[in-house]
Amino acid sequence: MKTQYFFKLAIILLVGAIFRQLSAQPSRLSAYDVVWNSQSKNSSESMPCGGGDVGLNVWVENGDVLFYLSRSGTFDENNQMLKLGRVRLSVSSDPFRSPAFTQRLQLSTGHVIIKGEDTTLDLWVDVFNPVVHIDLKSKRNTKINVAYESWRFEDHLIKGAEFRANSYKIPQKKDIYTHRDSIAFSNNTIQFFHRNNPDITNIFDYTVDAQGMKAVKSQMYNPLINNTFGGVISGNNLKEGQLQKGIYSETPYQSWSLESSKATGNHQVSIAMHVAQTPTLSDWQSQLGSIVKTAQKNPNADRQKTRAWWAQFWERSYIFIDGQDSTVSRNYQLFRYQLACNAYGKWPTKFNGGLFTFDPVFVEKNYASTPDFRLWGGGTFTAQNQRLVYFPMFKTGDFDMLKPQFDFYLNAQRNAELRSETYWKHKGASFTEQIENFGLPNIFEYGTKRPAGYDPGMEHNAWLEYQWETVFEFCLMMLETQRYENRDISSYIPFIQSCLTFYDEHYKMLALQRGSKALDRDGHLVLYPTSSAETYKMTLNSTTVISAMKVIIQRLLELPANYLSDDQRLALGNMAKRIPPVPLQTIDGRTTLAPAKTWERIQNTETPQLYPVFPWGIYGIGKPGLQTAIDTYRYDPDAVKNKSHVGWRQYSIFAARLGLAGEAQELTREKFKDGPHRFPTFWGPAFDWTPDHNWGGSAMIGLQEMLMQVDDKKILLLPAWPSDWNTSFKLHAPYQTVVEGRVENGKIVKLKVTPESRAADVIIHQPEK
Repeated sequence: MKTQYFFKLAIILLVGAIFRQLSAQPSRLSAYDVVWNSQSKNSSESMPCGGGDVGLNVWVENGDVLFYLSRSGTFDENNQMLKLGRVRLSVSSDPFRSPAFTQRLQLSTGHVIIKGEDTTLDLWVDVFNPVVHIDLKSKRNTKINVAYESWRFEDHLIKGAEFRANSYKIPQKKDIYTHRDSIAFSNNTIQFFHRNNPDITNIFDYTVDAQGMKAVKSQMYNPLINNTFGGVISGNNLKEGQLQKGIYSETPYQSWSLESSKATGNHQVSIAMHVAQTPTLSDWQSQLGSIVKTAQKNPNADRQKTRAWWAQFWERSYIFIDGQDSTVSRNYQLFRYQLACNAYGKWPTKFNGGLFTFDPVFVEKNYASTPDFRLWGGGTFTAQNQRLVYFPMFKTGDFDMLKPQFDFYLNAQRNAELRSETYWKHKGASFTEQIENFGLPNIFEYGTKRPAGYDPGMEHNAWLEYQWETVFEFCLMMLETQRYENRDISSYIPFIQSCLTFYDEHYKMLALQRGSKALDRDGHLVLYPTSSAETYKMTLNSTTVISAMKVIIQRLLELPANYLSDDQRLALGNMAKRIPPVPLQTIDGRTTLAPAKTWERIQNTETPQLYPVFPWGIYGIGKPGLQTAIDTYRYDPDAVKNKSHVGWRQYSIFAARLGLAGEAQELTREKFKDGPHRFPTFWGPAFDWTPDHNWGGSAMIGLQEMLMQVDDKKILLLPAWPSDWNTSFKLHAPYQTVVEGRVENGKIVKLKVTPESRAADVIIHQPEK
């Protein structure tokens, strides 16, 4: 590899006259608004709109405005994530059939604005209250009809492939239903809700019992019991309309409509929603009533607060690329918008569609089902995928959006510890892949047809057996919040320690079951059997496990003194000594990173031998062994074979971290190409579902790493940035640092570092030409 040069940027240049503050929110954001000049054919041509934790898929079809309602946490008895319904709005003057039709996602405010002839419809979601607002203005008096359409008007027997959307995954010995919602008119409003029936054995009960945890069930966190979700549609000048039946996208539905009492030029409709676990239905209804009152109190003030939130959101961070590759930065912004629509949800953004799934027949014909369908379940979370959704939020400064993902693990911590105590009689939190929102393995992945004597704590699953290490990536994120935003992470420390304790105690236990010694001859843990991602199975000393434990222990020991006692630091230091070295191997005479010391088979197509590069940062630019990592990327046969941009593939990130600007650019271009649907960032389904959120998250990480990499206090700019990408950017770095700049022809021409004292830590990276 050619010699690489690093240049310290003199502080005088950073604070001098030629480096002035760039515009916090460049006006070019509006150029990334998505504008359509024709109606859509169906829901696959919908546009995202949202805020807080509400997501809408919005489209205009045959003159009607339609949108799906989604919210965080709408898990039913089967742990399927149900939509809250579909809304259809019709205007008597039929303005949206006009040739002058436009539908715009206005990024700066988060609104969707639809125009036709003399009519404008402004659709927006309150960021701080779960309320959708429809404001329609026309130059002539019109009437509107607002219909609430539900396919859950009766119990639905789940059959065949439909099970893939819930936590059972496959047909059961007994009939399983998606149970009907309650929907009714009430005082010129439409009220609708689904309440999980406590008299029905739900997937939580079934999973706990099947996994031998019944004795501790009373101690366990249960997010499904009494979970209730729904809402109220109301508006000025509306009265009860008709009940009708219909079919949309092969799915029968019933509709309840509200219609105008008289024609007018202004119409306001609101949809207030609520999701909560309450002891009684009346409690839930009372809470919903409070939301309705709040929404009606001062909608104009709520609109201004929401607009202000979006303004500060866009001011936090951006990457704008000039020229023909501006599609890369446009889609970067669009996908970040999708993530922001669940900024304040109780539950994390789902990797398999987030809040913006649509009728599945338009994704995969084999999965023709109701709009509630998504592959890989609703209440099941896959850590390997979820991590890619949340890592990019550090450099964008979206720290407030990390909380739901952290809370997901904190809420499930005790359940994961009960697994260790119940099965193995030792301490520590045992988190698997494909976990439910209550922290236990998905029952299908766990396996119900298990050999006699098989370890009850193990998933009987060729892909997932012994894969427990991905939780450490969320431990890393928790630690990163302390560096990036100076967040007090005291509440996270016991969780992180518990995850480490599991590995330390479990593998000493396994070693003592096989022989008389808990450690090997070098005093290291014998990490067998482990797994290196889902790919290399029955491994000895997995690279992903070793890298994770090394970095997490090191980061804990680097925390300020107040976070750990002397005894805790001593225990962590001793544990660090028990971690084996990262395995290496030789390929065609070159030293490369190995996925493990040994392995028995290959199950999937990930490249965990490069995880010491990302996410763990043990190898990289300016660090020892860079050539070893580069040779792994270029010459390891499995790494070469699996190289791709599709879905959760991380190669754009690997290339960026290794300083391979040309490869990073090409992979990033492919990552950020428009998806197969009308809205550009509805990627997928790839390995998962549409919109594929881990596709978008991995693409964001790769682009960020091309532009700026950080290592503790070091800020490395342009480590893999191509000279033909001129850009304006604003990114966040550790220690409450913001870096803004302008790059032209491969050089920094403007730069501002806040606070100015951090400018001394900036390094401009320029590879030898």
